[in-house]
Amino acid sequence: MKNTLFILACFISVLASCGSPESSSTSTTATTESTPAATSSSTEKHPGERLIATSDCIGCHNKVTKVIGPTYEEIAAKYANDDATIEKLAAKIIEGGKGVWGEVPMTPHATLSKDDAKEMVRYILSLKK
Repeated sequence: MKNTLFILACFISVLASCGSPESSSTSTTATTESTPAATSSSTEKHPGERLIATSDCIGCHNKVTKVIGPTYEEIAAKYANDDATIEKLAAKIIEGGKGVWGEVPMTPHATLSKDDAKEMVRYILSLKK
């Protein structure tokens, strides 16, 4: 547990130090002035991605970099993007699990609604290359 918290703290520190707000706001402003329609559509996130961003998933998963659990792209590559898989993986998110990706268990997310879990899975599976 201490290792997990330490890794999470390190990861958050790295994310926090990845750029200054001044440089981000300047480039966003410049982009907005030149192409306002393109900026709004390119920054729109998939509903599942927004749900993931507000959950504790980032402590163990990342889109492309392995943290503790598999990356979202690895998950997308392993599973079919169909209704049965979406049901199965949504249930796994809610109930937790162990053994598919190694011996480190995924904690259950019992307070997450089935619909939200499905939306998260849809986003993850949309990353299939």
